[in-house]
Amino acid sequence: MAADPASTGQARAVADTAARAAYGRLIAFLSARNRDVAAAEDALADAFIAALETWPERGIPERPEAWLLSVARRRTIDRARRDARAGAAMPDLVLRIEEAEMAANAESSAFPDDRLKLLFICAHPAIAAPVRTPLMLQTVFGFDAARIAGAFLTAPTAMGQRLVRAKSKIRATRPGFAEPGRPDWPDRLGAVLSAIYAAYTAGWDDPAGLDGPRSGFAREAIVLGRMTAALLPDEGEAHGLLALMLHCEARKPARRSAAGDFIPLSLQDAGLWDRTLIAEAETALRRALECGPPGRFAIEAAIQSGHAVRLVREAPDWDAITRLYDLLVTVTPALGAQIARAAALGESRGAEAGLTALDRIDPERVRDYQPWWATRAHLLAEAGRRDEARDTYRRAAGLTTDPAVRNWLLARGRDALSP
Repeated sequence: MAADPASTGQARAVADTAARAAYGRLIAFLSARNRDVAAAEDALADAFIAALETWPERGIPERPEAWLLSVARRRTIDRARRDARAGAAMPDLVLRIEEAEMAANAESSAFPDDRLKLLFICAHPAIAAPVRTPLMLQTVFGFDAARIAGAFLTAPTAMGQRLVRAKSKIRATRPGFAEPGRPDWPDRLGAVLSAIYAAYTAGWDDPAGLDGPRSGFAREAIVLGRMTAALLPDEGEAHGLLALMLHCEARKPARRSAAGDFIPLSLQDAGLWDRTLIAEAETALRRALECGPPGRFAIEAAIQSGHAVRLVREAPDWDAITRLYDLLVTVTPALGAQIARAAALGESRGAEAGLTALDRIDPERVRDYQPWWATRAHLLAEAGRRDEARDTYRRAAGLTTDPAVRNWLLARGRDALSP
């Protein structure tokens, strides 16, 4: 009997929700045990297909995630058995998977969550450094190769090939990709923190939750950030990243108007900021600074802390923020850091000083980089160079994919011509 279209639609909606909420947990549970990321992804994909075929007729299970995990486990074991019979896997592969299945609920691990464990496994030194963070984004957070390629300014085909090679290496050397011991954690931490932050920014760029696949990234990244800081209490950068994410998340309620209009940080109503998250961020920042010289994330968190003073006074201390950016670009001369420093210079020393700093950045690097154009447009308007500001605002608007930001930039461009 054909499934009712309404039931099929409901089943698909539940499966989509489970995928968004639990993809990382399910992949991590499967691949952290048999250390075959590609096989885990294939098994979970089969489970979602089975759900769409089964749920409309038999009803949606009470615990959809547990149902998906159970089916994916069975598919993993069935596939391993077929491979073993074909001689494509070690003879004891099925036995090891089944033993892991039996011990799943009883096994002990130093990691509080399989997702965190998988992040540290993917940071294995045998994986090429440039692909470690992209691998984590795909396996733990479910990013597709195209989205990862866009974030890393790489062709999707090339990124996809790199990810396939990395997963093949994990599959080929399973024993070498076991859960890392505590002495290995600090050396792998940088790549793990970078992946968590990349996931957070993907969700932060979708404040209204309009992009379903991204809607839970920020929340999941903060959970993993808290776990990492608890796991490594003496690693300042773990606390620094947590502080940075919490400060940014605290301002989420003020980033859009009730009508969905974009509101930049300088114009946000600080009364809408989440004081509880800010307090937690300040505690994490203090801990980060107690651990030793600040790294990238601790410095960025300190900058966000500088903006949080608007809770108690009208404007931040731009001289202090500029000095923090001076320090940041010595630690990481990333393009975003250089542009943000130029914006801070524009506030503390005048628009022309900020424009001079922007002009020192390699033009090839910023030709299509929207933040550079948006910052330049603002500084041109502040300097009274209205015609240039209008054209630059239009250029910045054409480079953004967020309709609310585009509308705001275009409006600013029109305002730039007002007397």
